[in-house]
Amino acid sequence: MPNSDDITGHCLCGACGFAYSGAPRFMAHCHCESCRRATASPFTSFIGVPDGQWRWTGETPVDFASSPGVIRSFYPHCGSQIAYRADRFPGEIHFYAALLDDPGHFRPMGHVHTDEMLPWLHLCDDLPRT
Repeated sequence: MPNSDDITGHCLCGACGFAYSGAPRFMAHCHCESCRRATASPFTSFIGVPDGQWRWTGETPVDFASSPGVIRSFYPHCGSQIAYRADRFPGEIHFYAALLDDPGHFRPMGHVHTDEMLPWLHLCDDLPRT
């Protein structure tokens, strides 16, 4: 059960969720092909949370090894992508920002993997792009 200071989110059906507290390590939009294919969207948005500051609420998602050193967690009943973990980001989990109960908690710091950005996607923000 989340406490009043937690930031929370959940899957489409509401059975699988997460809660975290404290400041995230980052908040960013990812444009890599792997994330696009996993979410069937032109880009996805992540919140990087240090281990020890988060927990699952409700049902636990299922893990899928999408590529070497990468685990994507999803809830099989409704199909929602929940989280991303990778060996290259030790000690943290990345939650999908679109799952937040209060989307206002997401404040993106930039765009990553913009070399893989779709050619028909035109964004007009001033966020840093790497």
